[in-house]
Amino acid sequence: MARIAVRVQPRAKRDEIAGERGGALVVRVTAPPVEGKANDAVRKLIAKRLGIAPGRVSIVRGRSARDKLVEIDGMETDAARRALGNAA
Repeated sequence: MARIAVRVQPRAKRDEIAGERGGALVVRVTAPPVEGKANDAVRKLIAKRLGIAPGRVSIVRGRSARDKLVEIDGMETDAARRALGNAA
């Protein structure tokens, strides 16, 4: 299982992976940080970039914070970081 630190910027102009800052992947989503909408958008964006089902991506820490720890089932951390880094 891969675990990746993510820094979320809700209410952005577009959904995107904007690179890396301070060891965390910067993910911008258009969804507001209300009722888990931004978390769902983050999961769906990461899953789309990796070509996997959104159900394989979960937030294990930081559900109500900008800094999150995302877990990706069935992938190694290095492979997931490379794939998401290329998407930036």
